[in-house]
Amino acid sequence: MTRTYVTTTIPFVNARPHLGFALELVQADVLARHRRHRGDEVRFLTGTDENSLKNVLAAEAEGIPVQQLVDRNAAAFEGLRTPLDLSFDDFIRTSSDPRHRTGVEQLWQRCAAAGDLYLKHYEGLYCVGCEQFYQPEDLADGRCPDHGTEPQLVAEENWFFRLSRYAEPLRELITSGRIRIEPASRRNEVLALIEGGLHDFSVSRSQRRARGWGIPVPGDPDQVVYVWWDALGNYVSSLGYGTDSPDLEHWWQESDRRIHLLGKGVVRFHAVYWPATLLSAGLALPTEILVHDYLTVDGRKISKSAGTTIDPAELVAEVGTDAVRWWLLRDVPRIGDADFTRERLIARSNADLAGGLGNLVNRVVSLIHRYCDGRVPAATVPDPQAGELQYAVSNAPARIDEALANYDFRQAAHALWEIVESANRYIETTTPWQLARSQDPLLHTVLGNLHHACLQLATELSPFLPSAAARITAQCTPVEGKLPPATPLFPRLT
Repeated sequence: MTRTYVTTTIPFVNARPHLGFALELVQADVLARHRRHRGDEVRFLTGTDENSLKNVLAAEAEGIPVQQLVDRNAAAFEGLRTPLDLSFDDFIRTSSDPRHRTGVEQLWQRCAAAGDLYLKHYEGLYCVGCEQFYQPEDLADGRCPDHGTEPQLVAEENWFFRLSRYAEPLRELITSGRIRIEPASRRNEVLALIEGGLHDFSVSRSQRRARGWGIPVPGDPDQVVYVWWDALGNYVSSLGYGTDSPDLEHWWQESDRRIHLLGKGVVRFHAVYWPATLLSAGLALPTEILVHDYLTVDGRKISKSAGTTIDPAELVAEVGTDAVRWWLLRDVPRIGDADFTRERLIARSNADLAGGLGNLVNRVVSLIHRYCDGRVPAATVPDPQAGELQYAVSNAPARIDEALANYDFRQAAHALWEIVESANRYIETTTPWQLARSQDPLLHTVLGNLHHACLQLATELSPFLPSAAARITAQCTPVEGKLPPATPLFPRLT
């Protein structure tokens, strides 16, 4: 049995969640559900990044304690489980989960023991929105390329990590494929970063500048651990790193796949800083780093700080879970940003879910009730016209496996949709109503083939739209020998 550990990034909680993070959650959920469906042992982790200066400043702006702000907003992130129909096994909060501080302290001590931490006076340009220092050449007209704000000039003594020591090992790990970065353009981006020279980076902040919020540096209480160092540690702290929990060995050190999903804006942290930290601490490395591009609204990145937010819970309340999940999986490309509008989401849901999938299942169940008294018929004669449908059904699992192995959710959704389209064409080609009129024995074969296609479609759909798949299965499962009456599976949105 393959053992798979799937993780998302953990977002800052200076505000409520937005649809951009919902994309990552849904993608991770599909991977986790798919691998469970194929028989893997799976652990799916998400959580919230709470030890950030952004959170402190947001609390100050509201005039409330920082813990009150992070508790409130973290609850909104964890609360996405129900509206987005998520199956995460663990949710870690970095400010309040006792596992996290223990794990971060252990990570620090291991890197210090390896000789990779040292004190240094530093001056640099710091973007609070990104929680990172920038070189002047990395700015766009003197502003943060992501937030459009002018970074602060910061001068203080911090602890630094010897990233420069790990340039060659990182290059070899990535070029050999031991750390797989997808898509290839992001892999090339990371290799270019390494080729350009890796500089040691600051891994602490003064207590004064952090406003006293964060995990104190072991042995140096005047400093707190830098938020990105802190946050990246969640992948192992959630497994009991630094304690006697067996989870670290089971899910990190000995797992077959350790998969990180993340947005393109944080590739440097996950594909350079984090593997180097793990090498220093003597821990196993991620096997796959899967990078998605951004969602946009009117061409602008969805962002809390930019004010271009779509609340996923509110969106689900408006249009439903299936419509939101399906748009994120069916319309967002593997490479390139995707522009969100409600009109696009509603059009996709009406065309695919209400008009395509829902209509198909409703027609098939109605035909079986009309011509077979609701009892699923057994095939009586072969049908030479069934080849296309049978091919779509039988090949869908392999095509979905291949698409998700390539981190291509849209292609996986397309494989599902070929079953729907083939089944609808099969109905129009075989015309069951005419077969019934002429009492052709082929009718039972046709309806049996369609019923089988609907059940197989529900099986393969379950990682993508779990609730919808369960409704289709119930609609196509006899009760006391008969199928339940046909009922609409998806609303038509307006």
